Amino acid sequence: MARYSLDSRDRVRDAVDLVDLVSARTELRRAGANTLKGLCPFHEERTPSFQVDPVKKLYHCFGCGVGGDAFGFVMATEGLDFPGALELLADRYGVALEREDEDPASAARRERRERLYALLARSADYYARFLWESSEAARARDYLASRGLEERVLRDFRVGYAPSAWDHMYLRSRRAGFGDDELRAAGLAQRSVKTGGLYDRFRERLMFPLCDLRGRVLGFGARALRDNQQPKYLNTAEGELYHKGRQLFGADRARAAAARDGGVVVVEGYTDVLALHQAGIENAVGLMGTAMTEDQLAELARLAPRVVLALDADASGQQAMVRAATVAGGRSLELRVVELPAEEDPADLIAAEGPGAMRGRLEASIPFARFRVERVLGGADLAGGDGRDRALEQLREVLGNLPASALREELVRLAAGRLGLSEALVASLAAPSPAGGGGRPGAAAPAPRGGRMPLDRWEETERTFLAMCIAVPEAGRDALRRVDLERHFTSQPAQAAAAHLRDHLTDPLAALGPGDGGLRALLAELALRAVQQPADRATLEVQTLQLEASRLEREIARARAEGSFDVSDLAAERIHVKARLDSAMDRAMEERSAGS
Repeated sequence: MARYSLDSRDRVRDAVDLVDLVSARTELRRAGANTLKGLCPFHEERTPSFQVDPVKKLYHCFGCGVGGDAFGFVMATEGLDFPGALELLADRYGVALEREDEDPASAARRERRERLYALLARSADYYARFLWESSEAARARDYLASRGLEERVLRDFRVGYAPSAWDHMYLRSRRAGFGDDELRAAGLAQRSVKTGGLYDRFRERLMFPLCDLRGRVLGFGARALRDNQQPKYLNTAEGELYHKGRQLFGADRARAAAARDGGVVVVEGYTDVLALHQAGIENAVGLMGTAMTEDQLAELARLAPRVVLALDADASGQQAMVRAATVAGGRSLELRVVELPAEEDPADLIAAEGPGAMRGRLEASIPFARFRVERVLGGADLAGGDGRDRALEQLREVLGNLPASALREELVRLAAGRLGLSEALVASLAAPSPAGGGGRPGAAAPAPRGGRMPLDRWEETERTFLAMCIAVPEAGRDALRRVDLERHFTSQPAQAAAAHLRDHLTDPLAALGPGDGGLRALLAELALRAVQQPADRATLEVQTLQLEASRLEREIARARAEGSFDVSDLAAERIHVKARLDSAMDRAMEERSAGS
């Protein structure tokens, strides 16, 4: 992972126009001197609760709690990690990034990888031009048109065509300054067993670039166009950049839509992905005909918390869904299944029924647990006791991993009705495992996106105090120095925010690292709260005394809980603080009245 200097990060932050960045996702309207407001792009809402401070370059949703700066926004909407977000913003706003000191070996490895990326990007661009400009590629264009695929979506995915000549790409790349070792490492050339020379790996094939989440080409999937051309599908060989078990076709194009929707649609083939994107279903990715791996599932989890499997209804597609659920075991993913007609894939369905029908099928997806129960029951011999016992044993694997829920009760009723057994018997024979099914295949869906636990009164007091410190930084510094982080703050996030603000009160999100996502969101919330509150010392004094009164209440309650009935000193201190608080509130009201 690239490590960039703090100065580089700061220069990117300074260059970013956050209003421009956010406006691509939601419409913003002026809501105050330094605040804009709009509908939150991260959860469904009718009343705007999403706010942006264009001066401090922060955002926060007071409905679902998300917040942060430009880096956090890009990470959330584009599905990128921190370095990826930093690089994307640097490229968009024209900022040169400086790396921290590298040892020579690390620098050499990075430079080699960058050359391989450049070689693959150059090749993808050439294949794409050859598809549209060469007479040799007419058959490829006709095939794509027969699948109902438009030029717009094909160009967007950089679909191309590899010429039939044995050494076309090899010679072209050598003339551009790339060596034999680089061509083999990029998977573009392979060595002849007979002559020992290098020749093009891909010839006379449709070319589908396989990219990482940042859109960098790692390799290619290539489809034959002649019946006698074997194999039908040929991928880049495993190498320094490309690893087949980690790839999801179209993940770079799907990441933003998946982040907005909270779900990602998984199909099998390249044309399925292209057809779905063309139909406006832009959160679709492809397995490329492989059984799902742990690495692919990890990529899916990075894209969205809900995975919708729209795989072919044939035996291999059905088995792929079972394999996906097995791999998903232990992850907090909501796994759902789209029921497709036999011998028809998503691309065929869109061509036959139209995009609306496919969207309807996606919306009607069922939990994987239901799909698995219906598959077991559909394939079981229910005429005799042995067949029903075998079905029950298979159902135990599914129902035993489900926690007590409406879904489990529904599936128990379904199984009991089809097996001709009582619900009580089926429920007892397929009792939940002690683990309770947390995160297992078909487990209850995660909490809806946009949910937020309400703050208790202590946390609300703490956040209001910290927001006031930001609003009045001169007095806020003194107030922060006087408080005891452990005694005055009940939550660890508030403690961390207070500690950070002692050194960064006028620039709350300065000096945060890649792993500070939670702190970044909280500080953004506090900064936006600050612009909505009266910015004066009298109000800050009120909030400081509120914080002190809360501390005393907790210490009195703790002493009593521990069996100590002598709390007279604490009680006297609380009376004194309460009197000061009343006076401070009066002064704050007077100053506000005088200023209005």
